[in-house]
Amino acid sequence: MLPKIETILYTTGLGPGAPYVFRHALALARQYQARIVVVHAIEPLSAFGQSLVEQYISHDDSEAMHRKAQETVKTQIQGRIEQLCAKECSVATECQNLVDSIQVIEGYPAQVILDKAKDCSADLIVMGSHSRSMIGEVVLGSTTRKVLHSAIMPVFVIRIPEGYTEELV
Repeated sequence: MLPKIETILYTTGLGPGAPYVFRHALALARQYQARIVVVHAIEPLSAFGQSLVEQYISHDDSEAMHRKAQETVKTQIQGRIEQLCAKECSVATECQNLVDSIQVIEGYPAQVILDKAKDCSADLIVMGSHSRSMIGEVVLGSTTRKVLHSAIMPVFVIRIPEGYTEELV
């Protein structure tokens, strides 16, 4: 029996390869008549960063400032992802209903992706990866590697061509 793909989790860091990877998620969603859940993770402020801020302002003020900044950033990122989806779906009108939700979540990227995949019962995770040097792979490829090694569902990693750049919107 062939596997059923009903929900695709598309992860994005909104880099220059985002449209390229999103087109793969759209193609799969059309082929399998699946829905796409889009997720973007915002890394939390480190304890060191928090302590630096709190040397100059109170903990309560720091928390309030962080909450306000976080909401602003979430709104801006949500808008950029919505524009990406609208732009890509303007070419293929049948894909306009494929994107089920867009979620911007604070947390460590690999964990956010794994948790969201479980929460939405994703059948497939689609994410991009750049080719990098060995040192770059250790630092920059860690999210993809962590997801690949920990996910309980298939992960489709799209290699973004070297030098590929495309304006999001």
